[in-house]
Amino acid sequence: MSLLGLGLVAVGLVVFVIGVRRMLVPWRRYRALQEQDANAARYRAWRGGPPSPAEETGASVAMAMLRRRAQREGLIAVAGGVLVFLGFLLR
Repeated sequence: MSLLGLGLVAVGLVVFVIGVRRMLVPWRRYRALQEQDANAARYRAWRGGPPSPAEETGASVAMAMLRRRAQREGLIAVAGGVLVFLGFLLR
């Protein structure tokens, strides 16, 4: 394996790990907010209210922001995976 290939693999692994670690934080919070939102919807249904709120809530805005952030960080991890792949191609 060439020096360039080894360098790409090393940099790719570092970028991949950084992307995954940064993606996990907003993704966990997003999943927790989803569970809270589902619980609130079940409670509204139990009380006989509408199944979902008509207006946008702060939780739904936060979930959208967290989802976008997790997607961005996931793209960083994918870029790291591509670098690793390219590093192995350059033998």
